[in-house]
Amino acid sequence: MLGVARRRLGSGCVLAQLAQALRPAAAPARTYSAAAKEITVREALNTALDEEMSADPSVFLMGEEVGEYQGAYKISKGLLDKYGPDRVLDTPITEAGFTGIGVGAAYHGLRPIVEFMTFNFSMQAIDHIINSAAKSNYMSAGQISVPIVFRGPNGAAAGVGAQHSQCYAAWYAHVPGLKVLAPYSAEDARGLLKAAIRDPDPVVFLENELLYGESFPVSAEVLDSSFCLPIGKAKIERQGKDVTITAFSKMVGYALQVC
Repeated sequence: MLGVARRRLGSGCVLAQLAQALRPAAAPARTYSAAAKEITVREALNTALDEEMSADPSVFLMGEEVGEYQGAYKISKGLLDKYGPDRVLDTPITEAGFTGIGVGAAYHGLRPIVEFMTFNFSMQAIDHIINSAAKSNYMSAGQISVPIVFRGPNGAAAGVGAQHSQCYAAWYAHVPGLKVLAPYSAEDARGLLKAAIRDPDPVVFLENELLYGESFPVSAEVLDSSFCLPIGKAKIERQGKDVTITAFSKMVGYALQVC
């Protein structure tokens, strides 16, 4: 047990000084050089996909309308023309089917990116996500890696019903073996999607439909093709000393407005 003498030292005391000394220093803000330009979250995701597919031929994209239609939200714009139908695959409307194919491809060393038109539809494929992708590394004692990304819009959306506007962050965050990411800004979306694609484990990448068209300033460093953010490290959007507000996805914007 640590004993502390309460003797006075001027206007302070040993206890207060000890508490100050033991208080952890604030983590440095994750910031970059001055902004070079502004890009939308949609552009950030599109360029991240493009650069990772260009850098690694094992990366491919599959999902409903990701090819000819260039994605329901145009995230995959231009990718079919550049990489062809072998790497940008339009699938039937059967989430269980193409998600299972994606997991199987990951078992064999490929790096599939499975797009759900909305994450509400991932419920049709949840057996493959939880019982196959998430558990395989543990069940094989680390011998099997499943490098797959499940991505698409999640949470509140515009003009849709309750079945199309649910948030699955808490659901998937409680599944051992899954890494769950929910970016806010263009910088986060670009850097974290690249990290998700490169990761050896299954990643659930939750975007927000209402953020796709929002523009954010980004630096030249963020625009470089080598840019990538670490998974599992929180970002300090604004420094302070009195109150800590934590948020993810679109709620980061609301948190910044009130503080």
